[in-house]
Amino acid sequence: MKANALTDGPGHVVEDSVNVAMRAAIVRLVREREAGSDAFAGPVYFMLHGVPSEGRARELAAAFHAWAAAPCGARC
Repeated sequence: MKANALTDGPGHVVEDSVNVAMRAAIVRLVREREAGSDAFAGPVYFMLHGVPSEGRARELAAAFHAWAAAPCGARC
């Protein structure tokens, strides 16, 4: 699964607090064995290998994209 902020358009910046939270989420996914230990966490893109199914990978990618693209008020 790969999610990135590049598709959010020019000038879009992912806030530091969002990067920190997304990294923490990836650490939890690795610890819970929902992703491989070779996961990569931002700042521009996030990659998870070893996700158990395509459906779960799509679900995670959608969640990461939504969180990175939402206005601060939706997650702060």
